[in-house]
Amino acid sequence: MPADIHDSRLRGVVAVIIRDGRFLVIHRSQFVRAPGMHCFPGGAIEATDADEATAVRRELLEELHVEVDPRWRIWRSVTPWNVALSWWLTELDPAAKPRPNPLEVESCCWLTADEIRGLPEVLASNLEFLDACDAGAARLVAEAGL
Repeated sequence: MPADIHDSRLRGVVAVIIRDGRFLVIHRSQFVRAPGMHCFPGGAIEATDADEATAVRRELLEELHVEVDPRWRIWRSVTPWNVALSWWLTELDPAAKPRPNPLEVESCCWLTADEIRGLPEVLASNLEFLDACDAGAARLVAEAGL
């Protein structure tokens, strides 16, 4: 991937939340870009966001009404529409109950990687992320010293 991938004006964040071997996945509403698609939660980094972690927190609060703790960036990619994404491993309190904001999210659920791959309409970048996980390119667990 080019070193200047994140110099783009269009940047976004993705929250990767795992519980019991399942990923939190949203079904996008009809009112957002790529309507009806399944993906991990996230969105654009706004000028008011202090940093990527702030954007992750804001997006999850907006989309699912939950507070999260972004732990570390685990991967980077560029979407087909040229948005540079930073993928963040994110913690969600086990007692938290995501409530979709209907303007952005139709529904949410917990799925395994294989279940995500089997969805009829999933964003290509999400499949690329799962492939990166399989190849060891995305760090889903803490390494010694973190």
